[in-house]
Amino acid sequence: MRWALVVVLTAAYPLLVYFGLSRYEPRYLALLLAGLALLRAFASQRREPFWWWAAAAAALLAAATALLNQSLPLKVYPVLVNLGLLLLFGLSLRHPPSVVERLARLTEPDLNAAGVRYTWRVTQLWCGFFVLNGGLALITALWADERIWALYNGLIAYALMGALMGGEWLVRRKVRARQREQGT
Repeated sequence: MRWALVVVLTAAYPLLVYFGLSRYEPRYLALLLAGLALLRAFASQRREPFWWWAAAAAALLAAATALLNQSLPLKVYPVLVNLGLLLLFGLSLRHPPSVVERLARLTEPDLNAAGVRYTWRVTQLWCGFFVLNGGLALITALWADERIWALYNGLIAYALMGALMGGEWLVRRKVRARQREQGT
């Protein structure tokens, strides 16, 4: 239940900021960012250090927003999320199993060598996505108006993420079918 709330609030964050900035000063919206970061950290079932570091970074952005009363630190949060996910996925490539392999093993504990290689590649693909998406989030935070920032970070980025997930699902089906034909 807590994770569902975290996911909904995280997904809605750009829209909440966009609409909030038309009614409130940025320093008051800093509370939203700090609250979301703490909720995410506490919602982590294993209390992993990663989420506490992410919460600390978000708290720094919230403090900068409160002190400067500027919206830029609020708008940098999606960049921070992409950077954190890039680190999480990237570090898993250096210290296997990769994030995607761990997820795959939830439904397929006896993943074969071909499956491990495939999940490795998919993890690399996600790393590339986080670089691209984080870069675009930074560009919109620095140089776009709030409407464009909210549109990209609150809609387009999620559509791109969904397209990547859907595309990978289609590729995975073809790869599995080919493996079944070859008897591996």
